[in-house]
Amino acid sequence: MTVLVLGGTAEARDLAAQLHDRGVPVVSSLAGRVTRPRLPVGEVRIGGFGGVEGLTAWLRENNVQAVVDATHPFAERIGANAFHAAQAAGIPLLRLARPGWQPSGDDRWHWAADLEEAAALLPGLGTRVFLTSGRQGLAAFAGLDPLWFLIRCVDPPGQPLPRRHEVVLDRGPYRLGRERALMTEHEIDVLVTKDSGGAMTAAKLTAARELGLPVVVVRRPPRPSTTETADPAAAVEWVLNR
Repeated sequence: MTVLVLGGTAEARDLAAQLHDRGVPVVSSLAGRVTRPRLPVGEVRIGGFGGVEGLTAWLRENNVQAVVDATHPFAERIGANAFHAAQAAGIPLLRLARPGWQPSGDDRWHWAADLEEAAALLPGLGTRVFLTSGRQGLAAFAGLDPLWFLIRCVDPPGQPLPRRHEVVLDRGPYRLGRERALMTEHEIDVLVTKDSGGAMTAAKLTAARELGLPVVVVRRPPRPSTTETADPAAAVEWVLNR
């Protein structure tokens, strides 16, 4: 059978490697939003499918027997499309999702439903913002002229951007010492992040805790209800049991 693995996440790459080692034909699909993505082993497809109808047709045409949605927790559209396309094609779907972050007793977290709410919280929390929510949706912060932003993303962001800002292009994994030094060097007094989960980008949260900084955390968008696991090894067993 052929298995379609959706997502450019570390979990997706881990799953593709484990299935490849088991001799299971895998096609990994990447959205193509990152210029130089880390590629998994095996066959790779880059780009969209054309919505639910396009994905449904692709599943049928390529004799896909199982779909694993291992996309980023904030890849809301492809997650919904995968759910509906798998249903239409009569194919089992598994969601492979890393657990979200949880605050400790010393954390000063402020939860936001989306980037717009995160932006609305900032004026009461600080004036020098470390913005690590990715390069999409930055328009939500564009009107906060009194605030200064250090914007970190993998690829250059598009307009509009906050009037007072500096852009740092970098990708994880990030180390605690470097995160602490970056925040100190730029006199950061508030951090903004999405609840992406995982260890690759979690060092900024530890650094903020050590520096006593408030953190605005954007909640994950809802996903359609389906079978779910956080363990790539469990996802391998799920595929083999199909």
